[in-house]
Parts: sequence; C-alpha cells; structure tokens
Amino acid sequence: MFKSNVFERTDANGRIISNSRYNLVIGMVLCWGFLVNWLLVVCVDPEFLRSINFWLFIAGYFASCFYGVYLFNKSDKPHISFLGYNFVVVPFGLVVNMVVSVYDTEVVVEAIKITGGVTIVMMILGSIFPNIFKKAIIVLTIALLVVIIVELFQMFILGIHHNWIDWAVAAIFCGYIGYDWGRANQIPKTMDNAVDSAAALYMDIINLFLRILRILGRRR
Repeated sequence: MFKSNVFERTDANGRIISNSRYNLVIGMVLCWGFLVNWLLVVCVDPEFLRSINFWLFIAGYFASCFYGVYLFNKSDKPHISFLGYNFVVVPFGLVVNMVVSVYDTEVVVEAIKITGGVTIVMMILGSIFPNIFKKAIIVLTIALLVVIIVELFQMFILGIHHNWIDWAVAAIFCGYIGYDWGRANQIPKTMDNAVDSAAALYMDIINLFLRILRILGRRR
C-alpha cells in the first residue's frame, strides 16, 4: 500500500539500456524479493513474530517500508535503490510469514498460481492499454484510500471484517499492476528505473497475493 513517484520520471539519470535487459532486471529484482520472502517463511518461526509486541512490530514495519520507499524514490543509483527495495521486502516477508502460516499448503500454492496468472494478464493489458490505466490511477488511488479507511474502522472500532473488502482490494491492486507495468515501460529504461519499477510492482503483487489467499482461505 506504499506508492512511489518512480513513474513520474522523464529524464534519464543514467545510461539507457535495451528493452530486453531492462525487463530482465525487473524480473530478476522481483524474483529476488520473492526468494527473500520464501526464505523468511521457511526460516523464521511465525510464533516468534507473533510474540513481538503488536505496536512495536507495526512501528518497525512502517518505518522500514517508508525508509525503503524513500531510498528508491530519491536515489538514481541502482545499488542504493536495491537497498531500499530490501527495506521493503523484509517487513513484507515477515507479514507474509505470519499470514501463510495459518493456511494449508494447498491453499497457499493455489493463491500463488492465481496471483501469478493474474499478474501476467494485467501486465499484458498494461502493455496494450497503458493510457487507460494511466487515466484510471486517480480512481484507483481514491478507491484504495477509501477501502483502507473502511477496513480499519471495521477492524478497530466495530471488530468485524466484511468479505467484500478483500475482493475490492484485490481488484484495485490488479489495476495497479497494469498501471505500474505500463508506466514502467514508458519511463527512461535505465538500471535504476528497472530496480525502482520492480519495487513498485513487488508491492502490488504481494498485496494482491495476500488478498487472494484470504479469499481462498475462507472458501476452504
């Protein structure tokens, strides 16, 4: 749910690389993030994470994510942006760890497959119709903010959670994947922009995965 201004760039603050290399870097950075998440799920005991004070964990989560987003937004050096990316990947991975631990392996695998399929479809649509997604970004952003406020109100004030919220958030992040992929291929193709684009796409994909997992978990 952390968005960046990566896709507002118009100047190339670095050497332009080929389309194939640019997309390869995006793919490799995404795979690194998913690998780190998998290692965190395998190696870190979710019960240990749950034993951490809730507010301390939340504070660390947001501090790390905001610092990571700040780094890859402000830097035009790929290695600094990659460092910022990891400041986002690790806290996201810890959350993924705790979430997947309460679901059966079959449900998690199914959620991964669906997320992968949806991501590919939205990337294709983002490549074909980039202007449509660009026009829809304001609606997507407003919708996301409204849904977040409603969800927090329901959770902390009413103590309930309506299923439609998960569907709404999943749909919104589908839109964000299409938007971010379309814009990623419209900004100058530099190594730094590839890393930054991957970071934005990573957050979209993980948020989509978590919502799909919750939807499938309820069905089981």
